[in-house]
Amino acid sequence: MTTIGFLHTANIHVPTFRGLREELAPGWQDLHVVDASLLAGARTGGITPDLAARIDARLHELADAGADVIVCTCSSLGAHAERRTSDTGVPVLRGDRPMAEAAVAAGDRIALLVAVTSSLEPTRDLLRDAGAGTLIEVLCTDAWPHFEAGDLDAYAQMVAGAARKVAAQADVIVLAQPSMAPAALLLADLPIPVLTSPRTAVARAITEISGH
Repeated sequence: MTTIGFLHTANIHVPTFRGLREELAPGWQDLHVVDASLLAGARTGGITPDLAARIDARLHELADAGADVIVCTCSSLGAHAERRTSDTGVPVLRGDRPMAEAAVAAGDRIALLVAVTSSLEPTRDLLRDAGAGTLIEVLCTDAWPHFEAGDLDAYAQMVAGAARKVAAQADVIVLAQPSMAPAALLLADLPIPVLTSPRTAVARAITEISGH
């Protein structure tokens, strides 16, 4: 049976991505590895050789467990993870790449919101590689403690509030981290697209394996 493996940095992402797999590929299976220390390491020191080795070990764990494709859902780790396909023997996808491609297609002025600074540079580079024009970078670091404390409603409200402040300047809003996805529901009234990564990441993984 075809299996999508997911590498997360928070347990809260497991039901989100499992639900999307069940919806979009009901006959498939999913595997999840969660390691919060990977994001903690990226936040404090970037992708050091030691952290890279730990990421690689987690990717191999998923491949060895039977994953046919692996999605790294963390925007801070994705740039490193997607380069590991040849090492793991299965495709390793960066979860935010489809979102970035959609953002560039949606307009020239992209508002990029991040809640942890370690996500800013890799997401900025990804968008520029995809052909982004003007980037309006918004740090929502004041919201992150609410996520860490488990107050997801407050977290989403603060992210949504920050997005509203820049919406008039942008053609599209990118919520860089998968944890931000609930904030998009609070922004449904905006006249511009608000993009998140989970759904498009799972859809891309399915396409990678099925070829259509």
